[in-house]
Amino acid sequence: MLVADTFLPTFEYLATAVILLDEQSHITYLNSAAENLFALSSKSLIGYPIQHIFTHTEQLTAAMQHAVTNNASYIEHDLMLGIPPHGKLHLRCAATPLQLNNYLLLEFHTIDRSLKLAREEQMLDQTQANRLLLRNLAHEIKNPLGGIRGAAQLLEHELEKPSLREYTQVVIQETDRLVSLMEKLLTPQHKPNLCSSLNIHEVLERVRSVVLAEFPEKLSIRRDYDISLPVLTGDKEQLIQAILNLVRNAAQSMQGQGNIVLRTRISRQITLMKKRHRLAVIVQVIDDGPGIPLHLQDKIFYPLVTGRDNGHGLGLTLAQDFVSQHEGSIEFDSEPGRTCFSVMLPLK
Repeated sequence: MLVADTFLPTFEYLATAVILLDEQSHITYLNSAAENLFALSSKSLIGYPIQHIFTHTEQLTAAMQHAVTNNASYIEHDLMLGIPPHGKLHLRCAATPLQLNNYLLLEFHTIDRSLKLAREEQMLDQTQANRLLLRNLAHEIKNPLGGIRGAAQLLEHELEKPSLREYTQVVIQETDRLVSLMEKLLTPQHKPNLCSSLNIHEVLERVRSVVLAEFPEKLSIRRDYDISLPVLTGDKEQLIQAILNLVRNAAQSMQGQGNIVLRTRISRQITLMKKRHRLAVIVQVIDDGPGIPLHLQDKIFYPLVTGRDNGHGLGLTLAQDFVSQHEGSIEFDSEPGRTCFSVMLPLK
């Protein structure tokens, strides 16, 4: 059976452009989306080395070699590929080794560079606005809370019936909860310690153990780590909190029943917060929950925006703030049955 016949049912109807290579980097299959993207027919490509079809393939070749050498998926977020005679395409490419006959799967997505830069600039402005709003909101709310709590304590001592003290305890406990919430609002204002070397997988293991302890019965958190990743420089506690917020949100959206994947990969030549970086670490939190409602997707990082009745809408705001202080960014893609948050952190 030809390899194209094996993968055709899976890939032919995908909107993603897919190319399959053999051990010699010869094209053995491409789907209709790839034909449309590159404006080339499969008959003119199959059997030829991919380097002979396209130009400016240095980045693509490096991504392919990295994926094969480490036997793990590798994502090139900023790939410029020449398509004679049509010019160049700005693409994101994921190279994934397949166990079957040592084939290599390439997935291509188009990128509008100006749109990407505009989105990053908007996210940076939004993060700064969030910080100001959170600080002002925390100061405005935190000050009267002390008075409310003190008044409730004095009232409790004056009550003769013990049953009435239950009501003052509710006031005190809820006041304490709001004070804790205000402390979280103020936390991003503390400068992070960005001088510590850390292993991102230690961060993920800490997060994994915490969330599994909170949801011990029907939640599965699977690891998909690239163990060859170098160490990061950053604030370990902030990164733990940022990723914990993402994983906890995923678990809560599934009501503690479902599957989460923690994935790490390396990315080359990526632009984050208007700065070009040669290497970056990508941490992905993927769940099979209901997805983020469409009406919330444009404002999911805004403070006090939440899709849950009992949510406070601060988890993603704090996560974005912590990551931005590391000169990184967070992106997400969501649909019913699959939501993926990608945290991108530059390697200094």
